Amino acid sequence: MMVRGITRNLIFYNDVDRNGFVERLARVLSEGKASCYAFAFLSNHVHLLLRTGVAPVTRIMSRLLTGYAVSFNKRHKRSGHLFQNRYKSILCEEEPYLLELVRYIHLNPLRAQVIRDLASLDSYPYSGHSAIMGRQVRPWLDDGYVLTHFSGKTGTARTLYRSFVEKGIAEGRRNDLAGGGLIRSNKGWQPTKDSAHRKGDARILGSSE
Repeated sequence: MMVRGITRNLIFYNDVDRNGFVERLARVLSEGKASCYAFAFLSNHVHLLLRTGVAPVTRIMSRLLTGYAVSFNKRHKRSGHLFQNRYKSILCEEEPYLLELVRYIHLNPLRAQVIRDLASLDSYPYSGHSAIMGRQVRPWLDDGYVLTHFSGKTGTARTLYRSFVEKGIAEGRRNDLAGGGLIRSNKGWQPTKDSAHRKGDARILGSSE
């Protein structure tokens, strides 16, 4: 999921804002029994990779964004909308996209030059990468599930995960991970035999099944 500030305005002015968003996110995920595998905060937008639990994603996002907007406006003495339209959500097939999305989302601060290199990302508190690396405590981030895809031993898994993330730095922005159904999911916009509406559905990242 991705949510952006209205007219690309800032949604975080400082770390008080960011920490407030983190606390609210932790609360709504716990209440909805949802899992989070990746997140990244930039100054005017947020990326999240979630697996829903008992609460639908609409309820989770409504509570998260509405509550944050109210507190943000009160704190900064502003009024009006904070977020641009509805959040963008893409339904993702776990294989082969889970790890690709984790890497892509966690590299956002580096691509946006919020931090300068991978070593800085290792401890950057507003990307899930630092929690997976054991540098930040984020109990609501399911880092264990991500790491099990690399090794059953935490230390080895972290080493392999970091190497996997490092290899993604040179890839830059990837349109194939931005939704668009089977066209984007089929090795670079190639035609498929599936119906046109499924090929171009921007809400899907994965196979027709």
